Amino acid sequence: MQIFGFLDVRNNYIRNQNIRTIRISKTMKELSVNHLIGIKYITKQDIDLIFETADHFKEVINRPIKKVPSLRDVTIANIFFENSTRTKLSFELAQKRLSADVMSFSAAQSSVKKGETLIDTVNNILAMKVDMVVMRHSSPGAAHFLSQNIGASVVNAGDGAHEHPTQALLDSFTIREKLGDVGGKKIVIVGDILHSRVALSNIFALQMQGAEVKVCGPKTLIPKYIESLGVTVEHNLRKALEWADVANMLRVQNERLDVSYFPTTREYTQQYGVTKELLDSLNKEIVIMHPGPINRGVEITSDVADSQQSVILEQVENGVAVRMAVIYLLASKIKN
Repeated sequence: MQIFGFLDVRNNYIRNQNIRTIRISKTMKELSVNHLIGIKYITKQDIDLIFETADHFKEVINRPIKKVPSLRDVTIANIFFENSTRTKLSFELAQKRLSADVMSFSAAQSSVKKGETLIDTVNNILAMKVDMVVMRHSSPGAAHFLSQNIGASVVNAGDGAHEHPTQALLDSFTIREKLGDVGGKKIVIVGDILHSRVALSNIFALQMQGAEVKVCGPKTLIPKYIESLGVTVEHNLRKALEWADVANMLRVQNERLDVSYFPTTREYTQQYGVTKELLDSLNKEIVIMHPGPINRGVEITSDVADSQQSVILEQVENGVAVRMAVIYLLASKIKN
């Protein structure tokens, strides 16, 4: 059984051109899970399958006709209990590229404000015959809780400071695309590790693929027992960058800071902000990543964000392909 057989793509830009097709796989492969709750629940083989599928979807979304009819009979609800722009748009675009029916739900305009519970909210949506739920929630474990209580497939789009699995997957996919492989590479994650769901998911994903991971930031923003996850800690940014092949720069999670973790933003930038001058002073060229949104002039300067070493826009593009792959592979299990 094929993953989605041959995709018919009509090229409107070339006259008298026959229907062009692409074959993704002759043999159907499946994810080991029915939900994407977190990286810690999947396997290296799952990651390989997602990347293999994303490779082909990236080819599709770079064609003149970017839509495929793979999920015409699948309905997906995007339920965001936290504000989001990039992730929500990326998921919606991925779903529409696959021809799924899409429902978008924002807690700010919903009955949640009137006291409705998470389960009641989702069950009301499922009553509309939804096959998959993509959810972002401020509470760690919310996606796992939901997956245990509903029949639809659940994709975690971020649960508090816990995990953000699709971000970690697109980050690894981008490293693989840029450097050829993730295995054996040295990745430093810089910034607010304590409050970052991106950091935790990246640590799990990178280590699963054989990368070395180091974290760098102020002592107050590094979890006490993070070394138990097999990562090393470096508080000196220059030393961290001299060690690394890739630096993933995280935004300080101001909305999650209930106390002051450093004196001033200016002081944080002086110690942990990456400038072009700093990069040019290294004895090698490293790759700069950022999950966004960027605080220009804080964690990185504009000339770094817009430099040749930055793959930030590639991360955005790859996010659509990777989320298409995740959604497609999970939907395949629903159909089966």
